[in-house]
Amino acid sequence: MRSLVKWTSAAVASLGVVTSAAHAATIVYVSNADSRTISVLKLNEESGKLSSIEDVPVTGMVMPLTVSPDRKYLFASLRSKPYSVASFRIEGDGRLTPVATSPLPESMANLSTDKTGHFLFAASYGGNLISESRIGPDGVVAPANLVIPTKPKAHAIKTDPSNRWLFATNLGGDIVMQCRFDAKTGAITPNDPPTLDFPKQAGPRHFVFHPNGHVVYVVDELDGKLETASFDPERGTLAIRQTVSAVPAGFSGTPWAADVHTTPDGRFLYASERTSSTLIAYRIDGPDGRLSPLGEYATEKQPRAFAVDSSGRYLLSAGQLSNAVSVHRIDPQTGQLTRLGSTLVGKNPSWVEIVDVE
Repeated sequence: MRSLVKWTSAAVASLGVVTSAAHAATIVYVSNADSRTISVLKLNEESGKLSSIEDVPVTGMVMPLTVSPDRKYLFASLRSKPYSVASFRIEGDGRLTPVATSPLPESMANLSTDKTGHFLFAASYGGNLISESRIGPDGVVAPANLVIPTKPKAHAIKTDPSNRWLFATNLGGDIVMQCRFDAKTGAITPNDPPTLDFPKQAGPRHFVFHPNGHVVYVVDELDGKLETASFDPERGTLAIRQTVSAVPAGFSGTPWAADVHTTPDGRFLYASERTSSTLIAYRIDGPDGRLSPLGEYATEKQPRAFAVDSSGRYLLSAGQLSNAVSVHRIDPQTGQLTRLGSTLVGKNPSWVEIVDVE
């Protein structure tokens, strides 16, 4: 049985450095919404070339993906009726073995797990809600045990590195929800204050934590901005400290910013803008995570999603209108991008996940 929770408006000393352990291969998963497939590819860590392993069929319009913390399971949101999540076991060579398809309460624009891998979170853009479902040890997702109404167009959801706090963007409500999360019981309750407010028509969409755990970056879809927010890990609250552009210089169209990621060492940040088909690059300066512009780079047409590999050497960008994925090499010293090549996948690629398999 799921419970309904009412949500009301009342209710770094140094940059982190991440080093990746040795692994057998780097696998790339791309969800192709209109093909109803997940492309499984291998990334050559020396050349940056992609090679196809398999295309896995699914039963609905597949978009957001997420991977369990132990990298044993991949979860895919199917956004056509019946709304559901497909679970796959990740094999040693990166291939996917179907596990189960479980119901979701709505069409979900974003998925994530908590840090224990016991709970699946989902955000619904059309249903104006977030949900929580338990994940079994076999990767099977139970029906939602918690559904929380939100302001319009919930879009992204994830916990902080400590797994004590949960955040969710509401693009149409111009807020980020700030929640307490109990990893033992799964309880989600409003924090104090319950929201971080954005300017009207900003449209906060996706967000990412800096590796140092003290800074959060939010990309605004509607006004084409990037917000740098400080994060208080004791209180679980955010505060905006800097606003910069997520669109290229001289841009005169309608902003349609989409995704945001940092490199694992916390030195560089990238954001995608769909109208101009551009990746915007920033250098991250100092413990407060302030951004300084690096450059603008052409990429696949309408880049809704992209990802950075665990080595921080490659950025992979999917184009919804080009039906392809570009590999960009990241200069480790400057953060500059060099486009290496493009690989065709399915129709309307909408999400990219990169997983190291042992």
